[in-house]
Amino acid sequence: MIPYGRQSINLADIASVVKQLAFKSLTQGSKITEFEELLASYVGAKYAVAVSSATAGLHLAVMALDLPEDSEIITSPISFVASANAILYSRHRPNFIDIEKDSLNLDINLVRQEVNSNNRVKAIIPVHFAGLPCDMRSINELSLPKNLKIIEDAAHALGASYANGSKVGSCQYSDMTVFSFHPVKSITTGEGGMITTNSYDLYKKLLRLRSHGINKLDDEFQSKLNSTTDGVVNPWYYEMQELGFNYRLTEIQAALGISQLSRLDEFIAKRAKRVAWYRNAISESTSFRPAQSCSTLTSAHHIFPIRVNFTKNKPSKAQLMNSLKEKGIGSQVHYIPIPFQPFYRKLEFSTETIPESMSYYHEALTLPLYPRLRKFQQNTIIHTLQNLLK
Repeated sequence: MIPYGRQSINLADIASVVKQLAFKSLTQGSKITEFEELLASYVGAKYAVAVSSATAGLHLAVMALDLPEDSEIITSPISFVASANAILYSRHRPNFIDIEKDSLNLDINLVRQEVNSNNRVKAIIPVHFAGLPCDMRSINELSLPKNLKIIEDAAHALGASYANGSKVGSCQYSDMTVFSFHPVKSITTGEGGMITTNSYDLYKKLLRLRSHGINKLDDEFQSKLNSTTDGVVNPWYYEMQELGFNYRLTEIQAALGISQLSRLDEFIAKRAKRVAWYRNAISESTSFRPAQSCSTLTSAHHIFPIRVNFTKNKPSKAQLMNSLKEKGIGSQVHYIPIPFQPFYRKLEFSTETIPESMSYYHEALTLPLYPRLRKFQQNTIIHTLQNLLK
């Protein structure tokens, strides 16, 4: 079976995990700090906070902003539900803005219109779909007059770059960036994520929220009476200063992440090579085409989505995916538009305002893409797809 995505684990990765297991420290140790510092250095950010998942990272990032309750936060309908769920977790409301046809990222013109006409909007969570960075410079520029906060959902985009060459995660245009280390992502820790920021205050708050709201770094104790004896800090004492969570990464996961991070550039280069092959192979097809028709040279190439011309004399999407599976080829759809989900419909979200997202969804299909995908497998995938769509 050729899956749509797969992790790349080698003997060095396995050895790093085994070595960590041999130490006494399995959680809240120096390996996590090392991983955070290495990733921050790679993307060019001042600080990084490792968390148990990208979903946890998005949740903490939204909470750290301390927005007024019931604020609206703009995000993309073409994303995994975590992007919008994190907004609801924090008692705010998602505001779904439609996507551009070429990039499948947020439509900047529609974002600008909404920001200028809706004072309830307090933040934007742009999603770097398939690893292709949004136009963050424009998003940043339209946000400045309204003092809007920006959290980049870069779950797909570790290793991607902006047009000026700086890395996604540098937070050049945002307050925070969130990455995912799920097995099919650029690198993996099994499950896990990371938040990067250049704000020391946000960094401290994220550390507290990650671990039950307990004071961290140079946070002062709020209770002088209970925290000291004869003017000296009590050795057992700690303070829960706000409501936080247990969103910590383990030392074992951090060890795997460090090993994987050393090969990130290699992974990204291999993904780019396979995408280039796909694009060339289907350049003359009339039945399907790359879903992102713009340049993707700066992308991390997390997935390779295509748009299929499903007509009456062709198999349906379900039939096509089932036929591919029968022939040993995995495929997926990224994504069902979030407002289309029953839960969001109950909250009175509509798909009427996102026609481009719905159009994409009806044609969307994701082909297998991962560093160890072989050229003969890609040949098989494209040849099989072409035959099924004749």
